[in-house]
Amino acid sequence: MNKLKAHLDNIALSHSIFALPFAYMGAFLAAGSVPSSHDLIWITLAMIGARSAALALNNFIDLKYDKLHPRFTERPMVAGTVKPWEAIILIVACLVLFLVAAAQLQPLCLTLWPLALIPLVIYPYMKRFSWTCHLVLGLALAAAPVGAWIGVKGDISLAVLFLGLAVGVWIAGFDVIYGCQDVAFDKANGLNSMPVRFGVQGALRLSKIMHSISIVGFALVGLLLQLHFIYYFGVTLAGIVLIYQHIIISAGDLSKVTQRYFMRNGLVGILLFIFTIIALLYRNP
Repeated sequence: MNKLKAHLDNIALSHSIFALPFAYMGAFLAAGSVPSSHDLIWITLAMIGARSAALALNNFIDLKYDKLHPRFTERPMVAGTVKPWEAIILIVACLVLFLVAAAQLQPLCLTLWPLALIPLVIYPYMKRFSWTCHLVLGLALAAAPVGAWIGVKGDISLAVLFLGLAVGVWIAGFDVIYGCQDVAFDKANGLNSMPVRFGVQGALRLSKIMHSISIVGFALVGLLLQLHFIYYFGVTLAGIVLIYQHIIISAGDLSKVTQRYFMRNGLVGILLFIFTIIALLYRNP
C-alpha cells in the first residue's frame, strides 16, 4: 500500500481536477447532451493514461533538478520511494492504456494520438531551452477537451479549438505564477521561464493577460455553440476565481502560492463543467 501511495503521489493523481473537467466538458459539448457511458469511460481511461504517463515522465526527466530543489525533497522519486525503473514501467503501462482507450473512440482519435503526446514529451525539456515552456504545458492540457470532443464527435470544430485555446492559456498563465517561486533556482541552474526572462512583475502581468484571454475564449465557446445564457454564469464565476487568485499575490509577496492556492485553480474547470451541463439540460429538457 505504501508503494501504491508513492506511485499515486508521483503522478499527483489529485491534480486530475485540472484536466478531467475540461475533457468532460468537451465530451458533453460534442454530444450536445450527456455522452454515452461507453464514450465517458474510455475518455476517462485515456485521460488517466496520458496524464499519468506525462507526470511520471516529467518527474523522471527532471529528477536531477528535483534532487537539488529544496521544495521537492518529499517527492517520491527524490525520496527514493519510487525507483526510476518503476517509473519507466508505469510510463509504458500508462501509454498502452492511453492507446487502447483511444482505439475505442472515434477513428480520428487513433489517427491523431501523436499530436496529443508530443507536447507531453517535449514539456519536461523546454525549461532547458526556452521561456515558452509554460505555453507547451498549455498545449498539452488543451488536448484534453479537443481530444474528448473528437472522441465523441469524430471531427474538429472552431468552437472546440477556442475551448482548447482557453484551457491552454489558462493553465499556462497559472504555471507562470507557480514558476515565479523558482526564479532564483532556475537562474542558478540555467533553466528558462517567463519569470526568469521578464522578471516576476512582468511574468505576473503576462499571466493576467493570458487569464483574460482564457475567459474571452470560454465566452466565445458559448457564443459559437449557442449555449443557454446560464453557461455564462459559470464563465463569470471562473473569472472571479482568477481575479481573486491574482489579487492575493504580488511580485513582492508570493506566500499565498501554496498547495491550497494550487488546488483552488481547479474550481475554474469544475465551475465551467457544471454550468455547461446545466446549459445543455436547459437546451435539451
